[in-house]
Amino acid sequence: MITDECINCGACEPECPNNAIYEGGLEWKFSDGTGLAGAITLLDGRQVNADSDNDPVDMDVYYIVSDKCTECQGFHEEPQCAAVCPVDCCVDDPDHRESEEQLLAKKEFMHL
Repeated sequence: MITDECINCGACEPECPNNAIYEGGLEWKFSDGTGLAGAITLLDGRQVNADSDNDPVDMDVYYIVSDKCTECQGFHEEPQCAAVCPVDCCVDDPDHRESEEQLLAKKEFMHL
C-alpha cells in the first residue's frame, strides 16, 4: 500500500512490472500492463471485464491495486516501489496478506 505520506513524485509507478500503481484519482484496468483482456475470472472466482475502468482506490495520492500487485514476486528480489520511494511510503498492507505461492500464481495469471 502507499500511505498518505506520499509526495506524489511518481517514482514508483514505472517500476511496477504489473502496472498495479496509479496516480491518485485515475481509473484503473486489469488489462493495463498485463496479458488480461475481455471477460476473465479472477483467482478468487470473481468475474470481471479486464478492459473495464475501475474506480480509483485513492483520490489524492498514488495507490496500489492489490488485485494486481505481486510484490514483484517472479520479477525482482524485492518490491521495486518500496526500493525507489524517497519517503518510504510504499509499505506492506497489514489488511492484505498473500503467500509467495499466491503472489506467484497471480503473476502467472496476469502474464500468460
